[in-house]
Amino acid sequence: MFISVLLDQKALKGVTHTMKEILWLDEIRFSDVALVGGKAASLGELRWALPEIPVPDGFVITAEAYRAFMTETGLARRVRALLQELDPHDLSALAQCGQQIRALILQTPFSPELEAEIRAAYRALLRRSDSLSVAVRSSATTEDSQENSFAGQHDTFLNVQGEEQLLESVKHCFASLFTDRAISYRYDRSITHIEDLALAVVVQQMVRSDLASSGVLFTIDPESGCENVIYVTSAYGFGELVVQGRVNPDQFYIFKAALEDGYRPIIEKRLGSKAIKLVCDGEDRLKEVPVRAAEQGLFSLSDDEVLQLARWGLKIEAHYGRPMDIEWAKDGISHRLFIVQARPETVHGTKSTQSLESYVLEETGKLLARGEPVGSKIGQGRAHVIRDVSEIGRFRPGEVLVTEMTDPDWEPIMKIASAIVTERGGRTCHAAIISRELGIPCVIGAEGATEKIQTGQEITVDCSQGEGRVFAGRLKFRIDRIDVAQLPRTRTKIMMNVGIPETAFAQARIPNDGVGLAREEFIISSHIGIHPKALIEYERLKARAAHDLQIAQIVKQIDERTVGYTDKAQFFVDKLASGVAKIAAAFWPNDVIVRLSDFKSNEYASLIGGALYEPNESNPMIGWRGASRYYDPKYKDAFGLECRAMKKARDEWGLTNIKVMIPFCRTPEEGKRVIETMAEFGLRQGENDLEVYVMCEIPSNVILAEEFAEIFDGFSIGSNDLTQLTLGLDRDSELVAHIYDERNAAVKRLVKHVIAVAHRKGRKIGICGQAPSDFPEFAEFLVECGIDSISLNPDTVIKTRLLVAEKEKELAREKLSVTAQIHGSFSTT
Repeated sequence: MFISVLLDQKALKGVTHTMKEILWLDEIRFSDVALVGGKAASLGELRWALPEIPVPDGFVITAEAYRAFMTETGLARRVRALLQELDPHDLSALAQCGQQIRALILQTPFSPELEAEIRAAYRALLRRSDSLSVAVRSSATTEDSQENSFAGQHDTFLNVQGEEQLLESVKHCFASLFTDRAISYRYDRSITHIEDLALAVVVQQMVRSDLASSGVLFTIDPESGCENVIYVTSAYGFGELVVQGRVNPDQFYIFKAALEDGYRPIIEKRLGSKAIKLVCDGEDRLKEVPVRAAEQGLFSLSDDEVLQLARWGLKIEAHYGRPMDIEWAKDGISHRLFIVQARPETVHGTKSTQSLESYVLEETGKLLARGEPVGSKIGQGRAHVIRDVSEIGRFRPGEVLVTEMTDPDWEPIMKIASAIVTERGGRTCHAAIISRELGIPCVIGAEGATEKIQTGQEITVDCSQGEGRVFAGRLKFRIDRIDVAQLPRTRTKIMMNVGIPETAFAQARIPNDGVGLAREEFIISSHIGIHPKALIEYERLKARAAHDLQIAQIVKQIDERTVGYTDKAQFFVDKLASGVAKIAAAFWPNDVIVRLSDFKSNEYASLIGGALYEPNESNPMIGWRGASRYYDPKYKDAFGLECRAMKKARDEWGLTNIKVMIPFCRTPEEGKRVIETMAEFGLRQGENDLEVYVMCEIPSNVILAEEFAEIFDGFSIGSNDLTQLTLGLDRDSELVAHIYDERNAAVKRLVKHVIAVAHRKGRKIGICGQAPSDFPEFAEFLVECGIDSISLNPDTVIKTRLLVAEKEKELAREKLSVTAQIHGSFSTT
C-alpha cells in the first residue's frame, strides 16, 4: 500500500505529535497522514521536501480534534447507531440518514478549548501572510491514497473571512464526512465509518485565482496512463468548476523527456470554451459569472506558466516515486503560481502492466451524439436521461446515465451504471475522474445528448477509437485480452501503423518496437482541413473575397478554423507538428517513421480551398502525388510547411525519434531533389540524427534499389501500391479486384529482391503495407527473407508477433539441422 511505503520511507524524517489538535503545515510530514489526512500530509511534505515549489502557508485542525469532538459530545455513539441500521443501497434511506447525521454535527458546539485554539491559529496565519481570507479544505485520513481518491467527497470552502465564518466552515467540513455520496463511497470500499475514519481540516492562505486561473495537472495521460507526457488543464477563476466539470478548460500536453533536457515541449494546446468562472462577489461570497468572449478566445495560461507547472509536476512525481494528480492555482494579485494539492493518481497507478484489454467495435449504427472519450472501453444498456440529482432514485443498475453533468451527489448511481454520457465537462471533471476509477466508459462534452437520446432507448457508448461516440442500439463488439508477460521477443521488429494522434497513447501500451508508418493524412484532413496553399495565400484570397462569393466562403471557413492565428500558415505548421508529436511522444524512445503527405490531387481538392489549386487528373493514383509535388514550384512552399512542422517537433520539442519517409518517389533523381528541397526549409538529412527513408512501392524502387540506397537511409515496402503497379491494375476498381493479391509471385519476387539489396548496401528495410496484417503466410514469407521490421495495424500486432516468433524458431531449427548435416559430412570425409 502506497501510504504504508511512504510511512516507512519517512519514518526518520517525520515529527512525532502527541494528541495535538492544531499543527502548522511546516510541522507536518507525510508520515503524519493518520493524524492530518492525506491532503494535509502531502501539503506539509511538499513544503518541507520541495521548498522551491510554492505551497500556501497554513495550519491543520487535526484528526485528534475531530475524534475528541465526536467522542466528548457523544456524537460518535449516536452516529454509529444510525449507520448500523442503514442499507446503503436504499437511496431514500441513505439520504435521510446522511441528513440526520449532518444536522447533529452542525448543531453541536465545539469545546471552548478547541474553539480558542482555532481562533488563535487563524490570527497567527493572518499575521504571517498578505491574504485577508483563507481556504478551508477537508482532509480525511482515508483520502488521497493509492487506492482511494475520494474525489470531491468532502467539502471545501473558499474566501473564508473572519473567525465566525471559519468556525462554521470547519463544522461543515466535519459534517461532510457524512454526505450521501461519502457514506456510499466508503461502504463500497469496506471502510467503516467510525473506527477507521477521521477528518482533519486544512486552513490555508487564500490564493485569489478568481482573479486569474486554476486547474489540474496529471503527471501521466489520465486516459491511457501513458507516462511520457504531463497533462495540464486551466480555466479562469477558482478551480471548483473545472473539477466539477462545469467548464471546458484549456488543455496542454507536455513531453516529459525533452522537458528534462531543457526543451519547451508543449506538444499540444487545446483552447477550451471557458464560458463561466467562479469568483468572489462584493460581499465575499462566491458566484458564477460569464467569461467575456474575448477572454474565451485566449489561453488562460502562458506557455511559460504551463512549462513551470510541468517542471514542478516532474519534481513532485520524482519525490513521491509515482504518477501524481496535482491541483494548482494562480494568484491574480501577485501573479504567482501555487500548488494547492498533490495526491497519488489512483487509476493507472494501481493497474497491472501484465495484462491489457482492447475493445473493438465490430459494427456501426446511427450516431446519436459525440464528445470526448474517457477510457477506451465500450458499454451498452438502456439510456436513462436524468436532469436533476433529485431524480436519481429512479435509476436502475446496468442503465446508461445521460445527464448534463455530475458532481459527487451522483455517485450512488454512477457506480451501478454501464456507461455515462454528459453534455458538459473536461477530462478532469468529476464524471471523468469517477468513470476512470470505476472502470466504465464515459463520453463527456456530448452537446445535446439529453435531447438526442431518449430514456428507455437501447444505446452503445463507444470510447475505443479516440473519440466518444453514442450509437443507437446494442452494437456487436469484442474484447481482446493480452497477457504481456507471455509475449516472446523477436529478431524482426514488430512495429505499428498509426495515423490518429488521439489513439496513440492507448495503442502505445501494446508491446511494440515503434511506429513503422505514421500517416500525416488524418492529421491534415481532420485537425487542419484546409489546403496549405490557401493558408499561404490567405491575404490574397481575403482581398478577392469582396468580389467573389466562393472565395468569401473559403475565407470564412479558414477564419473559423484558425481562431487566434494571424499567420494562417503557422496554423498548419503547429497543428501538424502537434499531431505528429503526440504519436512520437507516445512511442518514445522507439523510432516513429512519419510518411510525408501522400494525398492524391482529388483528395487535396476536397480540403477547404483545395479546388483552387488542384488539377483535374483522369488517374490521380499515378498522377501528381508524393515526391513529385515536393520540389514542384506550384507546391514547393506548401511542402515547406510540412518540413517546418517536422523540424519543430524534432528540434524545438526534442522528439528526435521522428524519422521522415518520402512516398511515391519514382526516380533516384527525384529523391535527390526532395532531399535538397527539405534542406532549403531547414530539415537536413543527418542533422540532429535525422534519417530519411523512402517508400518502396513502385517497381522502379526495386529495379534501382542500389541507386536509391545511395540517397536514403532506409526503405519501407508499401505492398498496396507495389502490388497494383506490378500487376498493372487499379486496386479501387471492382472489375479487377479479384486479381489484386499481394501474395502474387511477381510481387513476392520484387519484395525478396529489394530486401536482399538493402542488406547488401547496409540499409534498413521494413514493410508498412497491408499484406502482413491480412495474410499470416505473407508475414512468414517476410521473416524468411530476413526483413528488419514489419509494421502492422494495431489489432494484428499481438497475433503477428506470436506468428513471427514461431517462424523465427522454425528457421533457427532448420539452420541448426543444416549445420549439423554439414558437420556430419565433414566428419565422415
